[in-house]
Amino acid sequence: MRIPRFYCPTLSASSTHITVPDTVFRHAVQVLRMKPGEALALFDGRGLEYLAQLEQVDKRQAVVSLQQQLQTDNESPLDILLMQGISRGERMDYAIQKAVELGVKRLMPVITERCNVQLAGDRAEKRLNHWRGVMVSACEQSGRRFLPELLPVTLLDEALLNCTDDCKLVLAPEAERGFSSVKKATQIALLIGPEGGLSDAEIQRAQVAGFVGVNLGPRILRTETASAAALAIVQSHWGDLR
Repeated sequence: MRIPRFYCPTLSASSTHITVPDTVFRHAVQVLRMKPGEALALFDGRGLEYLAQLEQVDKRQAVVSLQQQLQTDNESPLDILLMQGISRGERMDYAIQKAVELGVKRLMPVITERCNVQLAGDRAEKRLNHWRGVMVSACEQSGRRFLPELLPVTLLDEALLNCTDDCKLVLAPEAERGFSSVKKATQIALLIGPEGGLSDAEIQRAQVAGFVGVNLGPRILRTETASAAALAIVQSHWGDLR
């Protein structure tokens, strides 16, 4: 039986017992109905992970004992930045979730011409908090000990200007080359458009900024499918899915 994993940013190697955060309490005790004596795993998103045991459960809090530090090594050898054009609701959530499962190190939500999501004022911060929660859940499920970096919402031209990764790729359905023609790299920026894709002008600006256009074959994929497929190809060519 698989031991449930929970994100616990307050985890400390210097403690033997800790009171878990409210989010962990709600999920472990109120949702999963875990009882004292049951095992769970806690990770802090920065590489620290412990096998723990639920020791005490009260009405509003729970205490666990840290049993054994875990040394799972399942991070991708690639440093991948996903520059994801912002899409609506579940499509963006899906793209982020699968990106985390497929090993991205950094994720940048990008505002493009065809972005139909309004992120003025406090809405941007609320969406970032929501997307961070999606990333946490994906780390819990996939066994990752490191939480990828979620970068601020960025305008496309600013994102292009500030991108310094060794290999820069943009998904472009009309591109003549595929991923197999790209020289092997360990630091990769991957730019993917939102619903409706990037405009021709945006693809041209990306190419001027040093991005190489690549395609995913003869079929047009939805944005959330395209990001997962592209990341799987990159990881299978150069990463840890070989």
